[in-house]
Amino acid sequence: MTEPSRGEPVGVVLAVDPDRFAEVVEALRREGLTVTGEQPLLGTLSGTVAAERIAALEAVDGVESVDRELTFRLPPPDSPIQ
Repeated sequence: MTEPSRGEPVGVVLAVDPDRFAEVVEALRREGLTVTGEQPLLGTLSGTVAAERIAALEAVDGVESVDRELTFRLPPPDSPIQ
């Protein structure tokens, strides 16, 4: 798993209040989130943000959770270590 450096955008998945979805998404954008996908009926969205801004996203009223996307890199199939 690779850790991004500070200031480098990281992927995040957020759960928000579905009854206030548009309002919460707009507040998240003001905090620096670049939205890459929205699922308003489920109350979830995905996006990218500078790593140091994650706490600001968590503090937005209507945000239920913020999870960082995890990236795993597997060795090539012909690698001696599997």
